[in-house]
Amino acid sequence: MTGENGIEAVRVHGADNVATAIADIAAGSILSADGRLRAAAAVGRGHKIALAPIARGAAVIKYGFPIGIATADIAPGEHVHSHNLATALTSEGDYRYVPGASDTKPEAPPAWTFRGYVRSDGRVGTRNEIWILPTVGCVGNLAARVARIAGERHAGRVDGVHAFKHPFGCSQLGDDLGHTRALLAALAQHPNAGGVLIVGLGCESNQLGALLDLIPDERRAHIRTLSAQAVEDDEAACLALVDELAQRCADQPRSEVPLAKLVLGVKCGGSDGLSGLTANPLVGRMADAVAAAGGKVVLTEIPEIFGAEQLLMDRAVSRDVFDDTVALVRDFKNYFVRHGEPVSENPSPGNVAGGITTLEEKSLGAVQKGGKVPLVDVRRYGGEAMLSGLTLLEAPGNDAVSSTALTAAGATIILFTTGRGTPLGFPAPTLKIASNSALAQRKAGWIDFDAGQVLVAGFDAASGALLDLIAATASGGATKAEANEERDIAIWKSGVTL
Repeated sequence: MTGENGIEAVRVHGADNVATAIADIAAGSILSADGRLRAAAAVGRGHKIALAPIARGAAVIKYGFPIGIATADIAPGEHVHSHNLATALTSEGDYRYVPGASDTKPEAPPAWTFRGYVRSDGRVGTRNEIWILPTVGCVGNLAARVARIAGERHAGRVDGVHAFKHPFGCSQLGDDLGHTRALLAALAQHPNAGGVLIVGLGCESNQLGALLDLIPDERRAHIRTLSAQAVEDDEAACLALVDELAQRCADQPRSEVPLAKLVLGVKCGGSDGLSGLTANPLVGRMADAVAAAGGKVVLTEIPEIFGAEQLLMDRAVSRDVFDDTVALVRDFKNYFVRHGEPVSENPSPGNVAGGITTLEEKSLGAVQKGGKVPLVDVRRYGGEAMLSGLTLLEAPGNDAVSSTALTAAGATIILFTTGRGTPLGFPAPTLKIASNSALAQRKAGWIDFDAGQVLVAGFDAASGALLDLIAATASGGATKAEANEERDIAIWKSGVTL
């Protein structure tokens, strides 16, 4: 919509009865070429403005789908947000399997390569690092000390030595213990880790032997283990093992490999009203490119697809994949219900401040990160993406937990969209993609790419620029989080602690 000062709001779909402000709109601003639509009140960037009368109880439409129900009569030009719009989500879901319901044929891939580390099983890492994984929080500081010393000792020979501390592994039962064990076992097999040291204490619930049982024999050659209680000088013993790993994996060359060798994790955190207009659909184009080339794309944050899950189900390549998707969504909804929480307990305060009103609105924007890629598989928490195409991964929406799960699933690059900004970083190189240019400019030390340029230069130009950045990062270029030494993991806890 073109106002007095140029384009001020965007109507995403022809059926929409709201538009999204792409800049702050002052009260009284003319929003239509014929002058008939005026802003009844100030509307902030990312927030919605009514384009037509919306009766109380009627659906508010954005992206061509309902994003909730009007709780009051809304006149054209009015601000549409939490004061007059509410979710319509429930814990129920009646899903349908319609083969071929969605157009899932991405465009032809670009002629694009990157320089990665080819592993013995054919997988390709974007980094050649040594990772130190504690089985239990008690030895987390030991792991961190060893990583700091070994990192200085082997600087320039490997891409880094990193310890990933966490508070779990002891006094855990059932699913919690299983989550911790599965997550660490998956990280130990990641292609970005040329060497892995798993450090245990000795008396913890998460015993080394049980963890190793989850790792196939053919993926153990680069792994060393140590029980700290079993040696006199645990730090020296750990350093000796890291030295051995460094000797094994140091100075390896990068090789030119096709886009098909990339495993792309897609994630959104701290979204705003522009995330579904700029950053998320732009990342969807990256997903299309990787999948069209034969690569893997991993999408997670299951509670943040509630309200848009049918769009993913329509892309399932088989009845089995559809059924697995339904089971995963229902299990997650039941997880909320068991804890006495509504499934719509989202968006977050930051999302609301940025213009997102309901979970339906957030989810319809979020699923765009998967592009048009066919849904080929569903994996439970700690599982690895195995097939070319889109894999749906079990994990909650929490930024740290879901991004760690994406890494454990094999993601060698993570594209992390945000309208609010965060300094967080994870084991796999993570590119922060701002939904608006103001954030990219204000937090240049956090943000790697400005998707706000989509509103000025268009998707084609932004897509080319982001593909170039992904190629450079996959070939060794440091992300802002890596430069800031932001590297952490978080493990999903959902049960009892002794």
